[in-house]
Amino acid sequence: MRFLRKSLTGLFLLGATLALFAFAFSMVRSAIENKDDGQRRGGGPRERIFAVNVVPFEAGQQTPILQVFGEVQSQRSLDIRAAVGGTVIELHPDFQNGGQVSEGDIILRIDPSNADTALALVRADMADAQADLREATRALELARDEVSAARQQAALRLKALKRQNDLVERGVGTEASVETAEFAVSSANQAILTRRQSFQAAEARLNKTEARVLRVGISLTEAERNLRDTVLRATFSGSLANVVVVKGGTVANNERIGQLVDPLALEVAFRVSTSQHQRLLDDDGVLRTSKISVTLDVLGAKMKTTGVLTREAAVVGEGLSGRLLFASLADVKSLRPGDFVTVDITEPPLNWVAKLPASALSGNNKVLVVGENERLTEAEVTLVRRQGNDVLVRSRELRDAKVVAERSPVLGSGIKVRVIVADGSEEPEAPAMVKLDPERRAKLIAFLEANKRIPKAVKKRMLNQLAQPEVPSEMVERLESRMGG
Repeated sequence: MRFLRKSLTGLFLLGATLALFAFAFSMVRSAIENKDDGQRRGGGPRERIFAVNVVPFEAGQQTPILQVFGEVQSQRSLDIRAAVGGTVIELHPDFQNGGQVSEGDIILRIDPSNADTALALVRADMADAQADLREATRALELARDEVSAARQQAALRLKALKRQNDLVERGVGTEASVETAEFAVSSANQAILTRRQSFQAAEARLNKTEARVLRVGISLTEAERNLRDTVLRATFSGSLANVVVVKGGTVANNERIGQLVDPLALEVAFRVSTSQHQRLLDDDGVLRTSKISVTLDVLGAKMKTTGVLTREAAVVGEGLSGRLLFASLADVKSLRPGDFVTVDITEPPLNWVAKLPASALSGNNKVLVVGENERLTEAEVTLVRRQGNDVLVRSRELRDAKVVAERSPVLGSGIKVRVIVADGSEEPEAPAMVKLDPERRAKLIAFLEANKRIPKAVKKRMLNQLAQPEVPSEMVERLESRMGG
């Protein structure tokens, strides 16, 4: 039994080996026959065809969009500072970060005790200065009257002197009386000088008193202003930020205690390169009022608004480059100062340009075009502008051409392709044609005429095709395979 079992096992292994050899021999023979059959038909190995997406090269007017990044900021932002120092005794109910205040609301009140005391002292100085002014005015009036009286007295003395001179001339007067009269005139003139000196002293005193009143008036104005500054009011409606004081705290003079921001007067500031800036200028070198679109991306939720370019910064800034531009915003309800946004600027339209996918353009500004017999050719274009995933190009030779949308390393000039249009469907492929020699054409016609299994309508159509200079290669292959069978 053991010998029989080993014998059967050996026979089984031998049979399996012979079966494998037979299968291998049939596969090799089939491959050789297929190769010989393909060579007899004149086909040889078929060329590999690649499927490509194409886009039409349509030249026309395109409006470029310049995309930059900017920051939203408020056109009205005010630092809240205490004009006078002291203790805070009152605060606005919403004096906190994010609190809303209206124009004219009292933001905070500082203890006015020191300001009241200073104002009272200045008012007392003002009363004293005004009293001195009244006294100096009266003294000036008296000095003016004394000068007038002295001048009247001198005039009388001068008349007496003339009278004594007349008496001497008539021989009734004496020289002694004339000398006495002259002495009296001299004394009167001296009295006038004395009174004038007193008048000038009174006038100088009045001027000093008026200057003192003016100085005290300035001090009074300052004291009243300091008292008013103990109450700080909102100059416009807005939101509070960076609040750093509480009720009962002490603030110093000119200390920053918060910030008032107008949430509705917002604008966006962004920086562009010098070349981009040149494209936004008109023929006179003035910034165009171009339209913009602002997008804020918050965790995938995009909030958009529009605006218009308004102005540019006067200076570049130390260590910076390009130009800083500003644009007003139309709807700012969803934006806040400090938001980092994407800004799309509408540039002036460009003529005679085509829009293509950026993947269609090579590094040396060349594209692949589907030419005759569905074969690729390479053409050079002029790159005008890059627009995100697209490019704007110019070319005079590619009008209405079909451009390969996505280049790949396997694609190049001379490669045969199968076109896929923009909607993803394949463009109908023209059937491959082949020229037949007379002998081969005659054999096919004889086979068709002798074959009675083929319907008459189909046979007639095939005979008409065989009568043409070029015949579909697929039909030739089917007929020859039937002839070989």
